Amino acid sequence: RVHLEEFGGGSVQTGGSLVLSCAPTEPDFSRTVMGWFRQAPGKEREGIAFIYPGNIPQYSSSVRGRVFISQNTGMNTVYLQMSSLKPEDTGVYYCAGAPYSGGPSSIRALTDRIIFWGNGTLVTVAT
Repeated sequence: RVHLEEFGGGSVQTGGSLVLSCAPTEPDFSRTVMGWFRQAPGKEREGIAFIYPGNIPQYSSSVRGRVFISQNTGMNTVYLQMSSLKPEDTGVYYCAGAPYSGGPSSIRALTDRIIFWGNGTLVTVAT
């Protein structure tokens, strides 16, 4: 069974930066779409960034231009670099993975295929 663990959450000031990482066990990045979701207080979980085999990124409109997703296949790690953080970026950030079946697909369709979830790491952006 694949286990995902997130690292790097914490508190940061508005306008600051943060890097999250995710270290899944036994991933096959050539057959897996890895990504990040977040859940703000009182809101639904939303997909914000994904990386497809071949290092093809996909971002939601809410974070595009402020985050960068990457993966290091040699270290089995996926990263989410976030900058220009806003208070509305506060939430629990989850690493997730889905079987690759071509794409990129819509974030909604990809969300339905997610089968691996981490436990989440809290990011707080203070005013």
